[in-house]
Amino acid sequence: MPDLNRVAKRMYNIHPNSMHLVVGEELEGAFTLESAEFFQTEFQAEGKRDGDDATYRFATTEDNERVIVGRQPSGENGWTMVGEVVSVERIDD
Repeated sequence: MPDLNRVAKRMYNIHPNSMHLVVGEELEGAFTLESAEFFQTEFQAEGKRDGDDATYRFATTEDNERVIVGRQPSGENGWTMVGEVVSVERIDD
């Protein structure tokens, strides 16, 4: 059985506490996951970023190499791909 994605595992272990995520080169901030789960090695989660009313969806890629992020603005139906999680750090309360 393949290993769990390192970034996804870290996000899952920090959940439900806040975490600082860096997504690509243009997005970073404090996120809180409202749900997070593994299906075998596949990771899926949804959450919010502080100061943003949009919903963010996180999922591992088919090859399990990356955690990609989609964003759905509040009141809208579509999702926009915003990047890949490149860094995860626990926020100490």
